[in-house]
Amino acid sequence: MTRRSTDKTVNADKESGLFGNRLRRKEALTGYLFILPALIGLIAFFAFPTIRAAQISLTNWNLMRPAHWIGFDNYGKLWADGKFWDSMQITLLYVIYNIPLQTALGLIIAVLADRLAKSVLFRAVIIAPYLISNVVAGLVWLLMLDPLIGLTNTFLTGIGIPPQSFLSSPDQALISVAGISIWRHVGFTALLFYAGLQSIPRDLYEAARLDGASESAMFRMITLPLLRPVMVFVLVTSVVGSFQVFDVIAVTTQGGPANSTRAVLWYIYENAFQFSRMGYASAMSMVLFVFLILVTLLQMRLLHADRSDLG
Repeated sequence: MTRRSTDKTVNADKESGLFGNRLRRKEALTGYLFILPALIGLIAFFAFPTIRAAQISLTNWNLMRPAHWIGFDNYGKLWADGKFWDSMQITLLYVIYNIPLQTALGLIIAVLADRLAKSVLFRAVIIAPYLISNVVAGLVWLLMLDPLIGLTNTFLTGIGIPPQSFLSSPDQALISVAGISIWRHVGFTALLFYAGLQSIPRDLYEAARLDGASESAMFRMITLPLLRPVMVFVLVTSVVGSFQVFDVIAVTTQGGPANSTRAVLWYIYENAFQFSRMGYASAMSMVLFVFLILVTLLQMRLLHADRSDLG
């Protein structure tokens, strides 16, 4: 009798295990079907073009005649190209002008929204500029910053500040382009930080207040450490996006004045479509691709992206 019961239990366990395996396979298949469209898009629009660009970078191709294989000559030429390194330096300056201020303003707005204004209307207002395309934002600010008819100089004159050249000045053009980017993206950055703030347990703040902690101390000891995963995401995506700035420059300055806004992506565009040096432009794009991977890995290492202080 005991043996029969044991056999029944073993059979039940086997059937349960088989059912569990079938269920897990079904769930896995469902998951793969859900990510299939994104996977197809990734392969078609990112992976394949990247592989193709790597192949083109090893050729001399002017888009008119068949590509001629030249090996790594484009990379050797790139190493000695002072204009390319100047464009990288300009892009790095743009990142320095853009990212710290954008991140700081986004964090401040998120904290104020979390503490003072939790309405949906406020969040809709701060995210509104991000819903505008870069081209439209560039056109709007091209008119706003016009030295003669722009409303910005009208406002500055009204408060006693002399008119500024903005986009037409070699000293101010890059800062102005960075300002346009900050205006457009700071709301989205703030919304990401706001979402991160909602995941922080409120009892931590209550316990800190009972211990007599000030607002600044709670911000340093609770808010910033627990926002690290969001901070990593914001910094990585913002830095990568800033190194790929193109459309605002194309609309407002087109690399000028005096090449002061000739960022690396604009220089790649010039070589590919204005000078018909597709192989050389592809070599530059591959160098930028590898550089951004290294920058991303460095950021994640420095910010300890694999660890979380929450839980």
